[in-house]
Amino acid sequence: SVSISNFSFNPSTLTVKVGTEVTFTNNDSTTHTVTSSDLDSGKIASGESYKHTFDQAGTFNYHCSIHTSMTGKVVVQ
Repeated sequence: SVSISNFSFNPSTLTVKVGTEVTFTNNDSTTHTVTSSDLDSGKIASGESYKHTFDQAGTFNYHCSIHTSMTGKVVVQ
């Protein structure tokens, strides 16, 4: 799982196996997103979560579309 806190994704790089469901939980007091060409969480309010199952191997970089300095990566093996 990935925690969104202090305007960052923790861990910033997560390595999982193909078929893993990853939960992104917003622990900040403001709204964030998990956004890329493969991921579109929409707005995640404080205390809410977004889940995505990674069905293919590869490296998936993502960011918060509201706070673009926030970036992360999921490596699927």
